[in-house]
Amino acid sequence: MIDLIIIGAGPGGYETAVKAAKAGLQTIIIEKASLGGTCLNAGCIPTKCLCYSAEVHDEVVAAGYADVAVDIAALVARKDSVVEKLRQGVAMLMKTPGIKLVEGEARFVDAHTIAVRKADGDEEQFTAPNVIIATGSVTKFLPIPGAHAKGVITSTEALNLTSLPKRLCIIGGGVIGMEFASIFRSFGVEVEVVEFMKEILPAFDRDIAKRLRTSLKKRGIGFHVGAAAKAIYEGEPMRVEYEEKGKLQSLECDLVLMAVGRGANLEAINLDDIGVAYTRRGISVDQDMQTNVPGVYAIGDVNGLCQLAHAATFQGYCALHHILSSSVPDAAIFGCENPYHAALTVIPAAVFTTPEVAMVGQPEEQLTEAGIEYKALKSFYRANGKALSMDADDGLVKILAAPDGTILGAHILGAHASDLIHEVAVVMRKGGTVGDIAHTVHAHPSLSEILLAAVEA
Repeated sequence: MIDLIIIGAGPGGYETAVKAAKAGLQTIIIEKASLGGTCLNAGCIPTKCLCYSAEVHDEVVAAGYADVAVDIAALVARKDSVVEKLRQGVAMLMKTPGIKLVEGEARFVDAHTIAVRKADGDEEQFTAPNVIIATGSVTKFLPIPGAHAKGVITSTEALNLTSLPKRLCIIGGGVIGMEFASIFRSFGVEVEVVEFMKEILPAFDRDIAKRLRTSLKKRGIGFHVGAAAKAIYEGEPMRVEYEEKGKLQSLECDLVLMAVGRGANLEAINLDDIGVAYTRRGISVDQDMQTNVPGVYAIGDVNGLCQLAHAATFQGYCALHHILSSSVPDAAIFGCENPYHAALTVIPAAVFTTPEVAMVGQPEEQLTEAGIEYKALKSFYRANGKALSMDADDGLVKILAAPDGTILGAHILGAHASDLIHEVAVVMRKGGTVGDIAHTVHAHPSLSEILLAAVEA
């Protein structure tokens, strides 16, 4: 008997499958492409490989080796080897007792029966009381002339370039756009960014985003914010037309990176046939990640709640907890409350630019708009001994706290921001205050002292 079917073997899918199998559920997981999903194959991991290569290149240049050549083919080959190694690791996980991996394209026959079409055309059906949809997301394109012209690439193609352009135009100043802008600038490419919003990283604290833009401008990246891309023209050079401050302008480049975000992969399966409710943003779910159809859940990018791999994983755990507690309501290990409800209210996010950006909780603008009283506590990398020793004095820690000290949000710009943010996330998860950080001994010399300096200010 099959207890659970999971459609999609990205982080949310495969991590949940392992946890389900260990809990005793016979689990089918279906994947039509590569194990690991977008994150492993065309997102988080390969991008971070190039981020690391860019960081090493910058450090070597800073050390005085100004004529270091960039062998992009070699860097891509290294990236591919890392991805393959991790993909093999996921394949090993799929051999966990209780898991059956089925390769092919899934479709709903009914709410609890899934048909899988294999590569050879054969079809096999599976039925289970619980189904988790984890089909991820797809790249978005602007509806403008030339959006699919020759020379327009997405992040997937950008990760597999065998030669570097001299000039790159990036349309979109979100996370994807900023990471690639930072990477390619380190590799010597002239980069221009066209962003529709008034500031880059619209979901992040505006103060931090502005400071990042200033840092990237110092590295030679050009920005056009509050600018709407209107058309892309093929040729040598290519031309990107955009409207800024009411005036139609254009810039020339050799390659255009379309980085305007990703959308829920709703067309991967026939949701209408089984009556699952969804919007343009994604599949509608409740706090347990269950759709309007009992026993059918949706996790990760496909529900549109939070497009982060770690969020997908914990959403999967949340759905699994509900499945297990519903089937074994008296099991003491589950209790009455789903612990992942609270966990999913504190989700850190990071941008792997140089310098890095990380956040958890609310930006200052949201607190102000909601009329929530707060105080902003700040400290700077330039006053930290470890940061100075690393030649990484460009940065800021900003902690937003309620009058009683409860932490409402934290925002970091600087080296290892993606690591530092988790201290604040743990405190927030436990309902802690700035005093909990202030009264904790921090090692010296370390970057973590910047957090301590902020709460002591």
